[in-house]
Amino acid sequence: MGILAIQYQTASDSPIILALNREERFNRPSQAPRIQSGRPRVVCGIDRNAGGTWAGVNQHGLFAAVINCPKRYVPAEPRSRGLLCRELLACKNAEEALDKAYYELQTACYAGGHFICVDRNKGGVVYGGDELETEMLWPGLHILSSKRLNDRHDQRQEFVRRLLTLQRLDSSVLFWAVASRAFSSKPDASGKRGIIIAEPDYGTVSSILLSLSERTPRSHMQYSAGAPCDKPYEDISALLRQVLSTERSSGNSAASNSVSPIQ
Repeated sequence: MGILAIQYQTASDSPIILALNREERFNRPSQAPRIQSGRPRVVCGIDRNAGGTWAGVNQHGLFAAVINCPKRYVPAEPRSRGLLCRELLACKNAEEALDKAYYELQTACYAGGHFICVDRNKGGVVYGGDELETEMLWPGLHILSSKRLNDRHDQRQEFVRRLLTLQRLDSSVLFWAVASRAFSSKPDASGKRGIIIAEPDYGTVSSILLSLSERTPRSHMQYSAGAPCDKPYEDISALLRQVLSTERSSGNSAASNSVSPIQ
């Protein structure tokens, strides 16, 4: 499963600021985020079992992620949801990615999963559980888990929401300061007031903090290779900026190549 919080189109310095905890079986091998080969350029982690990803960013500034959810009817040999998420990162924008996710999930080849696709102009979630539906994001704070977006009956969503609305988080620095604590919170003795999962074989296996600014040098990414309450976040912003700079570098190269020689 997993849980994600996104501050969308309201912060002064970044239209997209988010935190994401991934939850998986502890014995399922994965690779930390790195720049993948091919075009468009993508920075994402890789599930070594199936070759897909749970979250990533491409050179166009598109963020895509999948959060598993229950589904009543699952095919005998479902296609990897992570592979679909990785394919969405080949899209040029969120609108194209949302359309692709909806089209693919219509095939009923997948187990349950919610796919969130966001860029600076548009964002939404394609619900891929028992019902197939797309819900668009509006400016503001949104929280997604195995339940639907902004589900007031989800205790973990509400825990995160309370912490993220205690004060005005109008910059990536402020959002990260609060979100990093919220996404590192272990449940109390009653099993509530926290979001970290630590069952014997299953739980929180990694975490991402991300801010995508209009200006590449101000975009940031941090990664925890485990539950963030135990594994500190490491700064991998250089990888993110290298990917986001691809478009500009390609454009500059094309422009220089098109200049006519002086006669």
